[in-house]
Amino acid sequence: MNYLTHLECGNCRKIVDSEELQTLCPDCGRPLLARYDLERMRDTASREKHLGRESSLWRYAAVLPVRDSRFAISLGEGHTPLVHAKRLGETLGMDQLYVKDESLNPTGSFKARGLCMAVSRAHELGVREVVIPSAGNAAGAMSAYAAAAGMTSHVFMPVDVPLPFRLECEAFGAEVTLVEGLITDCGREAKAQGTEKGWFDVSTLKEPYRLEGKKTMGYELAEQFDWELPDVIVYPTGGGTGLIGMWKAFDEMEALGWIGSKRPRMVVVQAEGCAPMVRAFESGEEFATPWEGAATIAAGLRVPAGVGDFLILRAVRESEGTAVAVSDEDLLIGQRHIAEREGILACPEGGATLAAAQKLLAKGWIRSDERVILFNTGTGIKYPESLERLAKTRTAT
Repeated sequence: MNYLTHLECGNCRKIVDSEELQTLCPDCGRPLLARYDLERMRDTASREKHLGRESSLWRYAAVLPVRDSRFAISLGEGHTPLVHAKRLGETLGMDQLYVKDESLNPTGSFKARGLCMAVSRAHELGVREVVIPSAGNAAGAMSAYAAAAGMTSHVFMPVDVPLPFRLECEAFGAEVTLVEGLITDCGREAKAQGTEKGWFDVSTLKEPYRLEGKKTMGYELAEQFDWELPDVIVYPTGGGTGLIGMWKAFDEMEALGWIGSKRPRMVVVQAEGCAPMVRAFESGEEFATPWEGAATIAAGLRVPAGVGDFLILRAVRESEGTAVAVSDEDLLIGQRHIAEREGILACPEGGATLAAAQKLLAKGWIRSDERVILFNTGTGIKYPESLERLAKTRTAT
């Protein structure tokens, strides 16, 4: 059964119809969140009966928005490994360090989760053409799922995006437009052309359902730890959909009686060259001021402004978490150490989580006996510049 009931604005709480195609809140322009009849779901059946048999995120279909399974497009997304990083942990004096390795998703990143859901629900609601501004992985994921659904896809990317990302999108049949500037510039161009031509925008939090795909990371973590959440989650944060989604998943699972009230401390990780959330967190702001001159080798962290900024900051503060900025040099070293000690070729954003964890461990904010999750959000193979610099850091040391 599907238990979706409505959409609710995460800011002003306005209720809107989930059976109509929606973007942002019509009143305040902030993200809409999918809501479910969790009380009825809890009373209907046990946790085990609600879980599907699929070894994919569709295992959690009861708390996902697609009503008709014929529109549930799947390439095998989700159900990614939770790797006990024993050798890496030994070097840090930690015996409960884990890497949630999202690089094994279709198209090589966690973006497959969100775009799987956004495209599936858009397909169910009659959309035929989709558009996205992206620094790389999201565009590849959207293009793949649009191809699987028989939809037309349009991608707007920064002109300096790593070549593998552009080639990937073109291979899936997407129309790719390169834009001078950052992802925010791509967003403006995508919005202008999409509005004129009737394309549906699946940008980060510009529609309600990418978040629903990303939240399955929270459900998986809980299940992989036998329904007991970890102490700390260290998460590389650009648009922040995954962090917001996991926080939403934890609330849903508690309402369902699947977990207790314990929550992980959520750690936002950004690059020193683009750290709007870190700055807003440290200054006590509710919303993040856009970052000027954003620059980092980690393309997924080069996001100067995010529509879900207040939701990210709310989750971090409610969890008694924190926000950390790391240098490109340190995130590359982190990427190298994850590869050399665990055999995981992490993306630069994944490397940033190790650099942040080391900082927090040195400060005593993370204790050596805590269960800590590092999120590797994608494969490093798509970042040739990063890999070249990675080799140079190895030679230098």
